[in-house]
Amino acid sequence: MKKGQPVIDRSISVISIKNLVKSFGDLDVLRGVDLDLYKGENLVVLGKSGTGKSVLIKIISGLLRPDEGTVNVLGEDVPQLRGRDLDRLRLRIGFSFQNSALYDSMTIKKNLEFPLVRNQKDLTRGEVLQRVETVLDAVGLSQTINQMPSELSGGQRKRIGIARTLILNPDIMLYDEPTAGLDPITCIEINNLINEVQERFHTSSIIITHDLTCAKAVGDRMVMLLDGVFQRQGTFEEVFNTDDKRVKLFYDYNFID
Repeated sequence: MKKGQPVIDRSISVISIKNLVKSFGDLDVLRGVDLDLYKGENLVVLGKSGTGKSVLIKIISGLLRPDEGTVNVLGEDVPQLRGRDLDRLRLRIGFSFQNSALYDSMTIKKNLEFPLVRNQKDLTRGEVLQRVETVLDAVGLSQTINQMPSELSGGQRKRIGIARTLILNPDIMLYDEPTAGLDPITCIEINNLINEVQERFHTSSIIITHDLTCAKAVGDRMVMLLDGVFQRQGTFEEVFNTDDKRVKLFYDYNFID
């Protein structure tokens, strides 16, 4: 069960999706998805690999366009945005990739500075360094500032990837399989970090995962994507309190006691 009492304002939807449809050729991936993410909420999207979870967050960030439906993010109609308008919205959305997406030829300091100096050109060198130190402290890796990504463990690289996203102070965080490929102890550390980010930076987040331990640890609410639509939603207990064999198989696969 998730610890703490995050401040969630359910009167404000920072993401609102209605009747979202997306196909690739003859493959219908999303078949009429409705979804709201509320201000300050950690929302977990569950589903097996290949069910369209990553497609969903790519549509939210404007990397893919829907075939049908509406996608409103922070008051913006995402499918209608182009060029600079879309770029401005993306600066308010933090995207934590599965592979951390760090530049191997740059130190951790340079990796963190890069998005900041590229997008906020009015900052002084002192202000940039302060922001770098703040996000490194937030992820518990201040000591790595002059190291190279190759010197870090997989879990540390994941943390630095989250820090690089946080440095732009996003309103929304999108986590794509944040615990994939990590050992159990590191998974716990990443889960704790996701909750700490929510509390410290007041983010609203969507966490895409098929890891039920992660879901239970970080989710204020969760939805399960089955056959292209959200079949179940609510708390962890509400989602899995069902006789639906598809849900039971998903639960059993994760070996949750």
